[in-house]
Amino acid sequence: MTETTIRVATTSDISAIKEIVNDAYGHYVERIGSKPAPMTDDYAQHVEKQTIWVLDSPNGVAGLMVLRTDADFVLVSNVAVSKAHQGKGFGKRLLDFADTFTTQKGKCELRLYTNELMHENLAIYSKLGWEEYARAEQDGFRRVFMRKTLPQPKA
Repeated sequence: MTETTIRVATTSDISAIKEIVNDAYGHYVERIGSKPAPMTDDYAQHVEKQTIWVLDSPNGVAGLMVLRTDADFVLVSNVAVSKAHQGKGFGKRLLDFADTFTTQKGKCELRLYTNELMHENLAIYSKLGWEEYARAEQDGFRRVFMRKTLPQPKA
């Protein structure tokens, strides 16, 4: 795999972040009938709150992940890899980072949701050990809620 690093995003990354999100989610607009939620998110706010990480490759920012810490779990509210970098294991690398981040926060559960019409995502997450625990309409989207349990953090 190409050498990569994951770091907290800065304001200078916002343009690349928006480009990656549009690149990664744009093809779903027709399928779901509107822009997916990540396409309308406020990435400047995520940078300010330090809830967004970017995956750097030798060719620049190749992917991103938004992580939100809750009382009992960490929510992966977005993970995206640019089309040019898909199929290189970068999405898995970001999700592995989420596992480590969650453990470092003293939590043992990750959660995420995806649109029920994003069949590819459902297959990927299931293959990576995520389990579906609910389906519901939220914020105008039909979502599938998934979770992944990690080993108990060591005291």
